[in-house]
Amino acid sequence: MNEKKINVKARSNQIFEVIKNTAYYFATKGMIMGTGIDEKELHEKPFIGIVNTWNEINPGHMHLRQLADAVKLGIAERGGVPLEFNTIAPCDGWANGHVGMRFILPQREIIADSIEAMVEAHRLDAIVTLSSCDKINPAVLMAIVRLDIPAICVPGGPNLFEIAFSPDYKGVDVKYYEDFQHKTDCIACATAGACEFMGTANTTQILMEAFGMTLPNAATTPAFTRKKLVIAKNSGRKIMDLLEHGITPSMIMTEKSLENVLLMDAAIGGSTNATLHIPAIAHEMDIEFDLEKFNEYSKKIPMIVNTSPSGVYGIVDLYKAGGVPAVMKRIADHLNLDCLTVSEKPLKKLLRKVKVLDDEVIRPLDRPVSLEGGTVILKGNLAPECAVVKQSAVGKESLLKFEGPARCYNSEREAIKALSSHEIKNGDVIIVRYEGPKGGPGMPELVALTSNLMVRQDMTDFALITDGRFSGASQGPCIGHVSPEAYVGGPIAVVEDGDLIQIDIPNRRLDFKVSEEEIKKRLKNWQPVEREIKSKTLLKYRKLVSSASKGAILEFE
Repeated sequence: MNEKKINVKARSNQIFEVIKNTAYYFATKGMIMGTGIDEKELHEKPFIGIVNTWNEINPGHMHLRQLADAVKLGIAERGGVPLEFNTIAPCDGWANGHVGMRFILPQREIIADSIEAMVEAHRLDAIVTLSSCDKINPAVLMAIVRLDIPAICVPGGPNLFEIAFSPDYKGVDVKYYEDFQHKTDCIACATAGACEFMGTANTTQILMEAFGMTLPNAATTPAFTRKKLVIAKNSGRKIMDLLEHGITPSMIMTEKSLENVLLMDAAIGGSTNATLHIPAIAHEMDIEFDLEKFNEYSKKIPMIVNTSPSGVYGIVDLYKAGGVPAVMKRIADHLNLDCLTVSEKPLKKLLRKVKVLDDEVIRPLDRPVSLEGGTVILKGNLAPECAVVKQSAVGKESLLKFEGPARCYNSEREAIKALSSHEIKNGDVIIVRYEGPKGGPGMPELVALTSNLMVRQDMTDFALITDGRFSGASQGPCIGHVSPEAYVGGPIAVVEDGDLIQIDIPNRRLDFKVSEEEIKKRLKNWQPVEREIKSKTLLKYRKLVSSASKGAILEFE
């Protein structure tokens, strides 16, 4: 029985369906041919979009133009017409510590919308995506789920930090160096690519590969290598196979591959921001997602990838140890190995000959970095819906269960000022509120505050709790995403200075020692803190954004 032949130009031929016997046909044809496409290509070759997040502002993305050229060669070699376009790609590093950070998370939805709009407007037949950093990778996955046309992702890969060039290199974690210059070299970008720790950028690139949406090893292959160019070119070739065989993301990004993503997130000690992005992707997949799954999978899989901020090494070390395939090989007994990938092979076939090349970077399951997965969800009367903590990066075992008096601030700026004036003492629990999705608005990362706390020698026993969020690089007892957030009347809004805060990470609890009756009484007299917001982008976001417990997705009903 012959397979049904796929019409590889089914979408791009729609451009002419209505107008083919009208005068306007010649106008449309003329405009398209103005790009250099000849008439034969116009009617016979499929149009392949290259979604490029290249820009000169973000060091994680500045090399993607060269990768796009390699993708084009692969597409053209296989008979497609490559058509590159750009979308925005913000850099968290530039935005941290000022109002710009309020615009970062909202751009996830803007990016996804812009990709969808561009591809649909021009009826492209398939797409190859090039992306590298935090919000951009999840946005790309959200868009390809919506579009459900043949697609393949090319992650930009990690960079090298300056510390890699030191003769006494011990890894990328600052705490392994005494010399101040060495410490700064652990966070100084020496090359293009995503910052070389297990922050949100590398977490989400790895999750792209775990979903099956990249070629093997694409996520951790360094940004600056020959191999990255080869992967880009091969991705251009492979998209033509996917198009010819009618393989779309809905065949690859399934409920079972989503389980693989959660298992991998636990194994790698992924960024806490995964608790925003995985639910948002699942929402696009029409899968109901409960954040308790992070607790469930954390119990199943220990953290075995020894990378900063929960371990020693960098993502380039992970690449040298075998990359994502090697991590998957370690936990293969737990994975859904029948899941299809863009290689057109099931996962089990891709892993058949894979070996772990460094047992210190990718630890055996019986000798993990942490006995449980990295990220867990806390609940209690302070966080009825959720709070999120990277337990693997807390640092001191004594801080996994911690009690202390609250010191409350209604913005990160207030808290930084209080810290610098020594108003905050060792033993305190710092509460920073009105930094959530609606309250910020934009749910900014509190990196300026966490960075100041990390360098304070007198702050050894404390905790930080916020309805905002943290960088994937954050260390210490930092609990974020408290939901409901303060702006909508969550209990965090009525915590008062001196209230006893009780943190119990092993038992997944976050409470404050105040009765339900007292909380209700305080809320009766409560009014939200209103910031003067002039930005139409942020005002639209505030109106539509949901709770962090739902992934801060936009809701229209």
